[in-house]
Amino acid sequence: MIHPERDGRGSTRTAEARLEEAIGLAKALDLEVRDAIIAPLRKLTPATLFGSGKVDEIKAICAEHDASVAIVDDALTPVQQRNLEKAWQVKVIDRTGLIVEIFARRARTREGRLQVELARLTYERSRLVRTWTHLERQRGGFGVMGGPGETQIETDRRLLAEKIGKLKRDLVEVRRTRTLQRAARQRAPVPAVALVGYTNAGKSTLFNRLTASAVVAQDMLFATLDPTLRTLRLPDGRSAILSDTVGFISDLPHELVEAFRATLEEVQEADVILHVRDVASEESQAQADDVRAVLQRLGVEMEERRLIEVWNKIDLADPDERIALEGDAHRASPAAIPVSAATGEGCEALLEAIADLVDEAPPVEVRAPAGEGAAIAWLYRHGRVIERATDEDGGTRLAVRLSDQALGQFEQLFPQAALRPH
Repeated sequence: MIHPERDGRGSTRTAEARLEEAIGLAKALDLEVRDAIIAPLRKLTPATLFGSGKVDEIKAICAEHDASVAIVDDALTPVQQRNLEKAWQVKVIDRTGLIVEIFARRARTREGRLQVELARLTYERSRLVRTWTHLERQRGGFGVMGGPGETQIETDRRLLAEKIGKLKRDLVEVRRTRTLQRAARQRAPVPAVALVGYTNAGKSTLFNRLTASAVVAQDMLFATLDPTLRTLRLPDGRSAILSDTVGFISDLPHELVEAFRATLEEVQEADVILHVRDVASEESQAQADDVRAVLQRLGVEMEERRLIEVWNKIDLADPDERIALEGDAHRASPAAIPVSAATGEGCEALLEAIADLVDEAPPVEVRAPAGEGAAIAWLYRHGRVIERATDEDGGTRLAVRLSDQALGQFEQLFPQAALRPH
């Protein structure tokens, strides 16, 4: 494992932390990491990225450990990848190829496989020179005296372009289906909540805690890939839809960002975004910056008015650190919610915060005549009841917050109930 440390990268993260993350990526593919080094780069060498001295040094390391694969924690050009393989006599994988391979293993749904295949083909299209050995052959043109025809590499590029075009069309259909599903959910007055965060921040563990589900949650980078939606119970019995999305990572390859645009539209359309942060990590702030950068590349604005920062893994902090974290969370703007997804601590406060963000509409007063239990039950399911009283004639008065959609639906379903501003 080689992490090239470039001068002036502009990152707040240390080279050691980046190398540790790259080792985690390799382990996610069940690779045995026999050695890991940081290689300072004062200037880039176009042919091999590293200078000749460093190339020779790494070749010796590969030979010493009898390595079959060398992973470079940076983006390599096809020429650099080919030249390094020739120099080191091992298979060379760059950061993009490593992450694409992890995603390919993790994808389970048809949508996930489509997105990964699109990312893989987009990545491989520029690497035909490296990965194919028969590309210089030419095919003849039509007829006996055919012209030079097209070379094999041109044929393969054309075939790849056709496959990529088909995958993009399939993903357009996926996007259309998701749009229809969202439209159906929006017709029913159920708010949508989306989880985002750095990979391994504990999103899936929190998802399981809040929804009593059993989504895969492991101490592994990209343990969860396919998006998952479940019902979330808010205070007072209301329901919301909670979606768990793919985790982010620093320098997420452009191919993957584009391929997963359809999935991450769930975030764009959510009423509330939960940004889960691992506050037990020294890189917590840098990871948060990376998440926001990826969302900006997707055109998703993290609007502060509908964003809740969830500071996860407070159970791993010692007592003094925990007091400081809770104070920082309270002073944050907007206030963050410290939680432990593993133990459940803080989750009730988080649910209250979600309910408060959903309840932006002013409360209305509803008077239901005696015997209208169905109307009252509907309000508890689809709104947030903040006051309740019983009239002398047995009727019920409620102060309740409802979205505009829920209010309109209630008026249609229960026209006998009286409504007025609270």
